[in-house]
Amino acid sequence: MSFSNPTPDQVRELLKGVKTIAVVGFSPKPGRPSHNIARAMQRYGFRIIPVRPGISEGLGEKAYPDLASVPDRIDLVNVFRASDNVPPVVDQCVKLGLKAIWMQDGVINEPAAARAAEAGMTVIMDRCILRDYTRLCVL
Repeated sequence: MSFSNPTPDQVRELLKGVKTIAVVGFSPKPGRPSHNIARAMQRYGFRIIPVRPGISEGLGEKAYPDLASVPDRIDLVNVFRASDNVPPVVDQCVKLGLKAIWMQDGVINEPAAARAAEAGMTVIMDRCILRDYTRLCVL
């Protein structure tokens, strides 16, 4: 069985319920997609938690080396990592009981997506969260 993303209505409902987004693979460099998209989502009112080893903060928020180190509630994990780096991110999400994972454009790992879905997570793959948010939720 091949993976399919949720319907636009399901994505809209998911995003309406999200307040805090952990951005795995956040770049401190303006101009990088992970930085620009996270900054735009922050401007739309989402709290962005940068997740990247070796940085202490990003976009005015404390950064964490991994998801397990984040002390606050995470509503959605937004992944900006190479496709072959997704399985350990999914493993962390499942272990932490997180509810939703979003893999950005070009991030495709069907076995990891299937494992996340089997664990009860909402999974979106190979989509841009900013593009979908502005298309589905911004009036």
